[in-house]
Amino acid sequence: MKKWTFFMLLIALLLFGSVIGFNLFKQQKIAEYLANRPEPEFPVTVTTVEAVNWVPVIEAIGFIEPNQGVTVANETSGVIDQISFESGTQVEEGQPLVLLDSAVEKANLKSTQAKLPAAEAKYKRYQGLYKKGSISKEAYDEAEANYFSLKADIESLNASIDRREIKAPFAGVVGIRNVYLGQYLQAGTDIVRLEDTSVMRLRFTVPQTDISRITLDQEVDIFVDAYPDKPFKGSISAIEPAVNVQSGLIQVQADIPNSDGKLRSGMFARANIILPKLENQVTLPQTAITFTLYGDNVYVVREEEGVKRVTQQVVKVGERTADIAHILDGVQPGDVIVTSGQVRLSNHSKVRIVESDAITPPAETPML
Repeated sequence: MKKWTFFMLLIALLLFGSVIGFNLFKQQKIAEYLANRPEPEFPVTVTTVEAVNWVPVIEAIGFIEPNQGVTVANETSGVIDQISFESGTQVEEGQPLVLLDSAVEKANLKSTQAKLPAAEAKYKRYQGLYKKGSISKEAYDEAEANYFSLKADIESLNASIDRREIKAPFAGVVGIRNVYLGQYLQAGTDIVRLEDTSVMRLRFTVPQTDISRITLDQEVDIFVDAYPDKPFKGSISAIEPAVNVQSGLIQVQADIPNSDGKLRSGMFARANIILPKLENQVTLPQTAITFTLYGDNVYVVREEEGVKRVTQQVVKVGERTADIAHILDGVQPGDVIVTSGQVRLSNHSKVRIVESDAITPPAETPML
């Protein structure tokens, strides 16, 4: 029994010893491999920093408005007798658009006008008789009141007839009409939208901290989604005199020439208020910057003993456009900056510069 136990313990020790010995052997070989392994070299693309001119902007958003815009409506009710415009056409100031039936008013006008000559003759005759003392003051006043009352009635009837002819209050383009010939209109019915689109306007807000940087007639670039690559040139035409006490924002208005008619009211727009140009500034592609909660940094390529290595450098980023960032501090002209391949890098990593067009945007966006 004791011999059997001894042999079992011996076998167990041999098994455990072999496992431990194998693990020690494996660790030794791994250490030897790592010690003799060549240092990894990571492929990266780079750009050389150059001093350039930078035009800073103040960014804002808003909606396009027409120079003038109104929904044409009628003041009085009636049946449409005539429509004098086509949808989507240009109209002139004072041009008749819609004529409501005014036969009754015109008949009343003729009746009143027929009474006017006799009333005028009576008034003038009574005026001479009163001066001679042949009639009483009461008779003269009655003739005078009747004459001027008829004249006022004629003016009132002319105004009523004129109100039944709806005219364009200003020159512009009409939209799609909402009424039809022979239709009965209640007072205040929307007939058509009329807009003066020769000059469009953009209202937007800027923080009160930027008030000192904006002035009247300052240039503004406006971008709309319908023409993403075409900036529309405008200028600041008005600045609100008061700052909103709740938001701390001030409202600004820019005028945009629209002779080609591409801008339409209601369009969402982005505005860049152009500020004075800054010379000898540093810019980088945004792909070169690693944005983290602890700060923004880039990898600078330097050559040490014939080997290219990278150093992580903290940078201060200013304004950013679609693909370019303005660097305020952290790099200097002449520095070589990694633009792609940063994911596997750390301080003092060995790199190999390669050419790649992976981050170059295509000339045309592929269709899905």
